[in-house]
This record gives sequence, C-alpha cells and structure tokens, in this order.
Amino acid sequence: MKDKQTVKRLGREQRRRRVRRKISGTPDRPRLTVHRSLNHIYVQIIDDVNRSSLVTVSSLSPAILQKKGELKGKCAVAREVGLELAAQAKRAEIARVVFDRAGFLYHGRVKALAEGARQGGLEF
Repeated sequence: MKDKQTVKRLGREQRRRRVRRKISGTPDRPRLTVHRSLNHIYVQIIDDVNRSSLVTVSSLSPAILQKKGELKGKCAVAREVGLELAAQAKRAEIARVVFDRAGFLYHGRVKALAEGARQGGLEF
C-alpha cells in the first residue's frame, strides 16, 4: 500500500503530464510554468519550439530577497515574484503567455503568483 505523500506526488505528476499534452509555448505565446516547493516558488517563461527559457524568476532571486523582509507570508512573496516576472517579461517584449501550473492546484501561492503577473501586465 502506498503512503499518502506518494499518492499525492503521483497524482500531481499525472495532472502535469495531462496538461503538458495540451499546452505548448510558441515564440508568439510562450509557456509560463510554475514550480512550488515547500519554501520557495520558481517560475519560467519557456519557448517550447526553440527549447529555450526566456525569463526566469524565483523567490531566491536577488530582487525578491531584498524585499522579502517586508513581505509577510509565502503568498505575498509569490505575488512579488509574479510582479517581478511581469517586469522582466516586458523588458523581453513578452506580453501574452500560456499559463502552465504544472499539476499544482490553482490556489494559494500559485494563484497569488498568477494574480501578481496579471497585475504586472502579463496577459494569460
């Protein structure tokens, strides 16, 4: 019998694969993918056609670490990561993306990151 953590991990992996079959980033509309660990959140904008990462931001980025002391909670940090991502995407001339939550629930930190990116000017 599998333990609860293994079942949760396998379920997320199935959701991730199912979504990735349908979603692909193009040069016109790259894929915004999220990875959430216990303490940090990582986000990338990826062009799947050229197999390249265009923009990368995480809660460990220097710009976020400077502001981390004044932010309360992981959701506030995730929102700040979304705002920073949108700022870097604007500099890279990216306005529209396809959102890939990588099997994570659209709730909590993933939702806060998406709202921050939208607030910063990215269009999903």
